[in-house]
Amino acid sequence: MSIIEAITEIPAEHEKNVFGQFDQHIKKIERTLNVTMILRDGTLKIIGDAVNVSKAKEIVQDLVKLSMRGNTIEEQNINYALALTMENTDTGSMVEIDKDCICHTINGKVIKPKTLGQKAYVDAIRNKMIVFGIGPAGTGKTYLAMAVAISAFKNGEVARIILTRPAIEAGEKLGFLPGDLQSKVDPYLRPLYDALYQIMGPDSFAKNMEKGLIEVAPLAYMRGRTLDNAFIILDEAQNTTPAQMKMFLTRIGFGSKVIVTGDSTQKDLPSTQKSGLEIAMKVLKNVEDISFCHLTSKDVVRHPLVQKIVNAYEEYEKKTSAQQRRRQ
Repeated sequence: MSIIEAITEIPAEHEKNVFGQFDQHIKKIERTLNVTMILRDGTLKIIGDAVNVSKAKEIVQDLVKLSMRGNTIEEQNINYALALTMENTDTGSMVEIDKDCICHTINGKVIKPKTLGQKAYVDAIRNKMIVFGIGPAGTGKTYLAMAVAISAFKNGEVARIILTRPAIEAGEKLGFLPGDLQSKVDPYLRPLYDALYQIMGPDSFAKNMEKGLIEVAPLAYMRGRTLDNAFIILDEAQNTTPAQMKMFLTRIGFGSKVIVTGDSTQKDLPSTQKSGLEIAMKVLKNVEDISFCHLTSKDVVRHPLVQKIVNAYEEYEKKTSAQQRRRQ
């Protein structure tokens, strides 16, 4: 194994962003790739095995490009860059992904995909009539879909936005709560409200709600309707029954676009009840203009601990299913 040195430049104004607090970003790259990095006067020297030095240099250069585009480099960026390089995937794709701006929040924050999986998901939403976004918590399934929906609404591509979720416990366990049915199911719809507030702002959201241009409702309210010229998002689809999923998908009218999001590992239905999402994946897999996007733990963009939790549960479920197969 030959030890080599490589040099790359880091502009002084981007050093702190790229290195992270207490140099945590660079230290993580050093540990993972087994290289040593030394910064002097804006010049970063990388020492180690030729292959790993090349990978480290590529990561650092792409992080500098991200920083120059106004991004705050976070641990998620480092983890994803390392994951890409371990798979021998060009980390420069991070910079290309960063160029895709979906819309801005009310505070001016840019909403954009952060991983290749999220980029493929956003592209599918733009190009297909029905898209199923399937993956674990924290992969941005609902948030990105809502960002694209709001962008389409503001650009006049659709006349209204309809957001829906199954409220599977509204009939019984929430019965003690005061108020009408809407008040009882609001806890299930709160995550959708929160995302709308963040992207649109409370005032704009309230005005469009009053006009009926934005509707947030339980899935049961969709029965018997035909939804034309609308952007429709069904969230938590793993909690639908096959009958509910069929009912929902057959509401689609002309000029509409539908996004169905769900995580098959977080099903709240009774153990004997089949999920409408799982049935739809089998029934519709070969239907034209329907896309299935499978996001993974690599696409988690919440706190890094969420990614570790998802991975831990995946490993546990694999071991459990393997043990059950051996017993059978």
